[in-house]
Amino acid sequence: MEYMATLPDKAFELAIVDPPYGIGDKFKGGKTGKMQFNEVVEKGWDEAPTDKYFSEVKRVSKNQIIWGGNYFGLPPSRCWIIWDKLISEDFSLAMAEMAWTSFDEVVKIVRMATPKDGGKIHPTQKPVALYKWILSRYAKPGDKILDTHGGSGSICIACHDLGFDLTWMELDADYYNAARKRYNEHAAQGALFGANEIQEKVYQQAVMI
Repeated sequence: MEYMATLPDKAFELAIVDPPYGIGDKFKGGKTGKMQFNEVVEKGWDEAPTDKYFSEVKRVSKNQIIWGGNYFGLPPSRCWIIWDKLISEDFSLAMAEMAWTSFDEVVKIVRMATPKDGGKIHPTQKPVALYKWILSRYAKPGDKILDTHGGSGSICIACHDLGFDLTWMELDADYYNAARKRYNEHAAQGALFGANEIQEKVYQQAVMI
């Protein structure tokens, strides 16, 4: 909120944010849920943002994609993004997640499993490929991207690979340092393909889903 207060209106073309949903006590379902719930309680970060936060995000960006939009008092939208995690019904947490968007388009469903390798550094970590899918459909080359709740840094890797200018922040020092280490290790590997080639490949994969 302090940073956004310094920005002019529409400073970013797109904000892609994943704020806390305020549902930490709902993580108690099974073993996986309890592990995530314990970390949420220990960190104490599962407090849903206020209406003022959403007003500021909308002020400083031309368009918005807000994960967990079904938990907040956002206006009706024709365009939602549904992430189908491709998991079995006996899984203790949600089989899908929903993102509210400001776009005047139809609902999209992206079917993508969470990668099992690479380790998990945040309870609500999303795949890098999911952010690449989003960027390939809702961002244009040259767009400036804002993420106010950085978490695991998956969006950092996606923006790096696709060549987008990203402003990213994370208040928790442990998550910030882990995400920074993850990003630096990825960036140090270098890219086998240019950003335009990667973006075209991701877009083609998205079309086939």
